[in-house]
Amino acid sequence: MKLKFRKGLKLNIAGAVPAGATPENVPVNHCAIVPDDYPGFMPKVAVKEGDEVACGSAVLFDKSHPDVKLVSPLAGKVKAVVRGDRRKILRVEIEAAGVSVTAPELSAPVDASSARAFLAQSGLLALMRQRPYDIVPNPADKVRDIFVTAIDSAPLAAKEATLGASVFNKEDFEAGVAVLNLISDGKVYVATDETWSYGALKGAEMIEVEGPHPSGNVSVQIAAISPVDKGDVVWTLDAETLARIGRTAKTRRFNADTVVAVVGPEVKKPALLTTLLGAPVEPLVKGRLTDDNRHLRIISGNVLSGVAVDPADGYLHYPYRQITVIAEGDDVDEFMGWASLSPSKMSQSRSFPGHFLHKLFRPDARLNGSRRAMIMSGQYEATLPMDIMPEYLIKAILSHNIEDMEKLGIYEVAPEDFAAAEYVDTSKLPLQQIVRDGLDYLRKELE
Repeated sequence: MKLKFRKGLKLNIAGAVPAGATPENVPVNHCAIVPDDYPGFMPKVAVKEGDEVACGSAVLFDKSHPDVKLVSPLAGKVKAVVRGDRRKILRVEIEAAGVSVTAPELSAPVDASSARAFLAQSGLLALMRQRPYDIVPNPADKVRDIFVTAIDSAPLAAKEATLGASVFNKEDFEAGVAVLNLISDGKVYVATDETWSYGALKGAEMIEVEGPHPSGNVSVQIAAISPVDKGDVVWTLDAETLARIGRTAKTRRFNADTVVAVVGPEVKKPALLTTLLGAPVEPLVKGRLTDDNRHLRIISGNVLSGVAVDPADGYLHYPYRQITVIAEGDDVDEFMGWASLSPSKMSQSRSFPGHFLHKLFRPDARLNGSRRAMIMSGQYEATLPMDIMPEYLIKAILSHNIEDMEKLGIYEVAPEDFAAAEYVDTSKLPLQQIVRDGLDYLRKELE
């Protein structure tokens, strides 16, 4: 099957990783697990400060489903359990050290029950998501289908980083498909693009996808292949997680290696880096940023849906693919400000000369306007290739109208699907947060 999407958003931003780049290894001596990266996961600490942990040892577990774990990416000691207001767990920091504990050996998945237990205990289930609600899956749910996306269509995404080509191989991908086939009542779909070099995967339904962002988002692919109806549960994951499942199933040991792209207009030499899940940002960007004394924003993720981090104490956030660096923009003295018609300004609006220039831009993090009432302009539809009415869905969420939310397709979407719409939105609404709040509200009311 081949899917071709025409709607979407293409941003020409400077600072992409050169084609054919070879990943550099960046060793790290500590990492962190951030529970907020795992929506639907209600964290409870399984360790205390000073405890020794092996790579793959449980660090946090879900209060609602205690079998679902978040595990340590490295062997060492628990450096700190950082809490915020009302003792909310912000992160668990682990520093590398020689330890006497051994990594837990996982049982090989041989049927649906053991496969579910394997994913939950290994920490791999937490790297997956389910529709509806875009949350960490419940291992007890009946799964209609499982969808894997091997595409990252976001701005400056590197294909090699998405696929983890330097870490995993075809056998790992196929072993992962075999595990998922034990769980899925239907099919395991794998969506790829023209850069996929592994061929067809045994046991998977291969889908070729073409089009601008968000064509790589799994929600868009599900809507085109087999939409989610009320009562359906489907699981989703990316290709690197698929390969990680396969490698872990073969070796019985959790593997935390990952490839991250450091990109953006404020990066001197964009590169691919091999590191660990939850690695600190500081060693990954050290010596790679421009030296023009501009205020910079370091984003764990892409410019549309990533999380801004402080390089002094920031860590890679799920899904761990990319670090993007752009100018903050708060130190810019620009004539006419956001209303400037400078050809160096990147915009989707035809009012700006830059819209017609086929060049690479160096955008900053300024909002370029103020928040205002929603304007029904059709902007959202132009960036979302799904059979839903996004503007009306946003209004239904804001009014907490559950019936309209269901009719308008909330079970099919995730916050990241509205990232492109948020960028072009004249009203400057935080659409991703609105969708996240709507999904959480719906789950609270209906479950």
